[in-house]
Amino acid sequence: MLAMMAGFCVEQGADPAACAEPILTAVRETLTDALEFARRWRAADADAELPEPDEQAVDDAMLSRLGGEHYEALRLALAWCSLDQWQPPALAVLCRSVPVRRAAAGTAELTALVRAVAELGAHDLKCLAYALEVLDDEPLVVLHRPSGTGFELRIGGIGDNFQLHTLLAHALIGGGHLPGQAPDARIVALSLDAPFAPDADLGGLHAEGPFNLVAPDGSWIWNEGNPADIPVVDGRRLLVLDPLPYRRGWNAGRFFPMMTASIAVTRVLPPEETQAWFGHVAPPKGFGAAATQAQSSS
Repeated sequence: MLAMMAGFCVEQGADPAACAEPILTAVRETLTDALEFARRWRAADADAELPEPDEQAVDDAMLSRLGGEHYEALRLALAWCSLDQWQPPALAVLCRSVPVRRAAAGTAELTALVRAVAELGAHDLKCLAYALEVLDDEPLVVLHRPSGTGFELRIGGIGDNFQLHTLLAHALIGGGHLPGQAPDARIVALSLDAPFAPDADLGGLHAEGPFNLVAPDGSWIWNEGNPADIPVVDGRRLLVLDPLPYRRGWNAGRFFPMMTASIAVTRVLPPEETQAWFGHVAPPKGFGAAATQAQSSS
């Protein structure tokens, strides 16, 4: 409850750094206890179904199954059942402070704990996982296969690849570097830092993707993922833009409405450097190969 109150204060403008350490420390401890709860629950039967995280379900039978000292068993059970309530205050401090995100990402422990608990399937921790994986002031090399051009960008505060896709179109098409239809200025604003209400009436406004985001090995970088999915090659995240296999559209906005984003083209790569980066890229496959050939011919 105290963490919820602190998170609310942050949402109203309080300094996120002032309470980030105790909140994220408690989140780390709760995740650790939740994993221990699952381990003990399945000690006698590795395939045993884990209970729903409901505090009303904490009873003597549950504590007896966990074993050990009563207070410790109670702590583990409450951690399992209250974990979802820790996400809002954690997101409050992570979404509103780049230094807090950097400090949290400085050790991989918290992210690893979130992933381990999420894999158990009883808690939806996607928002927390994505917040911990947000890239800030991150260099990104982008290769546009149809034109054979390359760019170095710098990105920050982007919550998912729907948002990244929109902002790539803004920076590269809207910036005059690539042909195509740039996204509406209102969509760009919502993807960067404009105030946004999830239930706001946008009058049918939605974003569309002009590219297919591809990893150097040819696998797709799905819009449902986040920029941390983009592989690192020679010290830089390397992304390939291929032609669209089919039309795609999505709601305008940001995955984290309270997190502001940034994107900038820092450099147009010279041809020889672009070709060197293309040397790390597998040839297009399937539709991508046909579409790239068609665009090159036209």
